Amino acid sequence: MSDTETKQPDTGATLVPTPNDDSLPRRFADFATFGEALDYAARGNRGFNFHDPRGNLVRVMPYSELRELALQAARKLIASGVKKGDRIALIAETGPDFAALFCGAIYAGAWPVPLPLPTSFGGKDNYIDQIAVQMASAEPVMLLYPGELEGMAQAAADRQGCKGLDWEQFDALEASDAPLPEITADDVCFLQYSSGSTRFPHGVVVTHKGLLANLAAHSHGMKFVESDRCISWLPWYHDMGLVGCFLSLIANQVSADFLRTEDFARRPLAWLDLVSRNPGTSCSYSPTFGYDICARRVSSQTHVSERFDLSRWRLAGNGADMIRPDVMQNFVNAFAPAGFKASAFMPSYGLAEATLAVTLMPPGEGIRVELVEEERLSGAPRDLSRPARYRAIVNCGVPVRGMEVEIRGEAGTAVADHRIGKVWCRGSSLMQGYYRDPEATAECMQDGWLDTGDMGYMANGHLFIVGRAKDMIIINGKNHWPQDIEWAVEQLPGFNHGDIAAFAMETDHGEEVPAVLVHCRVSDPVERQKLHDTIREKVRSITGMNCVVELVPPKSLPRTSSGKLSRAKAKKLYLEGTIEPFKLAA
Repeated sequence: MSDTETKQPDTGATLVPTPNDDSLPRRFADFATFGEALDYAARGNRGFNFHDPRGNLVRVMPYSELRELALQAARKLIASGVKKGDRIALIAETGPDFAALFCGAIYAGAWPVPLPLPTSFGGKDNYIDQIAVQMASAEPVMLLYPGELEGMAQAAADRQGCKGLDWEQFDALEASDAPLPEITADDVCFLQYSSGSTRFPHGVVVTHKGLLANLAAHSHGMKFVESDRCISWLPWYHDMGLVGCFLSLIANQVSADFLRTEDFARRPLAWLDLVSRNPGTSCSYSPTFGYDICARRVSSQTHVSERFDLSRWRLAGNGADMIRPDVMQNFVNAFAPAGFKASAFMPSYGLAEATLAVTLMPPGEGIRVELVEEERLSGAPRDLSRPARYRAIVNCGVPVRGMEVEIRGEAGTAVADHRIGKVWCRGSSLMQGYYRDPEATAECMQDGWLDTGDMGYMANGHLFIVGRAKDMIIINGKNHWPQDIEWAVEQLPGFNHGDIAAFAMETDHGEEVPAVLVHCRVSDPVERQKLHDTIREKVRSITGMNCVVELVPPKSLPRTSSGKLSRAKAKKLYLEGTIEPFKLAA
């Protein structure tokens, strides 16, 4: 990797990765526009390095080359009639083509719009619908995509009525010698659709000023050092991958090694192999499920200390979904023999509407939790006839530079420490608004403050996230958090993180009850019935209510494009009959 040369299979040429250290003085994203940031990064030797599914280096792209290719792309866009403010939709495949085209659109004054790659769930038609509905919102003049997706991508482009080109077709276009447009800090830099944007997509409008403010804020919070290098498998169509592990690296002049997301899904330990081979210090982010997959994939026979060296993993970021302290502990237990330190964990909180980061735990603090009674989380009085139940709530850190966080109660006013309410934030990196949706913008933004839609509390300047307000199950006036139900069921033998989806539904008698969909890997009818009854009793012990339990085929629960379980979509598909539960013995 960083100091290891690799033979390129096709040509035999030697690939030399971009370095960690550089003589170019590091600047923490203190630029007016992203183009200026890339111009500066191109003066040094750092850059991107792309790896195959087994972690072999296949493409080196210094920032100097990225800038050159981006400028060529900008001139081709202008020659094609693209004007400042036009939207350019891009299928966000992790690789040099997307990187150059995304940056090229910015140089051309257009707004790049990253769109997701297809997932294993839903099939061809669902994918075409997904990107078509986002394109209908963005109204791009062009869709650019990898050649292997031509059928689906071109169908979406045709539906939208815009030009569709694959990478190679675009590369063959003529370039214009017209001057590039002048870009200012207040201009829009890109349009980001959240991972859950399907039926009613919300395009987050991010300006250059807002982007650079967040990139500077989180890099100061992470305290980048000269030896740092980013190792990432996160998708570039999600804010944590796009902003945190692509744009931030350019603006803060950090070299990176990339695995494609689909390659990580097949061979998750290749991620840790790349971390191990970095002779410098590693910075790498993942949602909880990424750490969970790796801990589960290591067998008891694996000699982790011989295969991995995680002793130089300086920042192991956690974000994008609820942070599970039990999963993080399992990861520590599995990889401590390879030198992994629990203090490397860096919990955080953020969202696309804030560009990315809102809070970060200071480096070296690791995961800190508070035990909170579930009655406090539900807002219900304590039932003294039942033993107290607690949930460990993870400390997500302090607001990043230029960001304020406030917890507001039902009256809309700020509440004291340890009082649960809606999480609001205000800062220099908030979105300009939702694209062409003033009503949705007005619903979540008031007087410069953003309603994040999440629930949490503050304690001594630190933020603790409890859950997503819209996911809360409210039955007979009592609140139940779906993750409490899901995590409890996951403690039963044979379940993995993401195997359970909990939500509220109405029975045939008009009664609201909790419903739980559970991936079932048991084929024997008798054992399947026993599992069903065990789960029902487990949920009843938590909620005090009877519930609907449905055992469903493995991998049938839908996820968002960022890999998070989609409870809303699971409920919709279940009620529609698309997710068909196993039939139990009468």
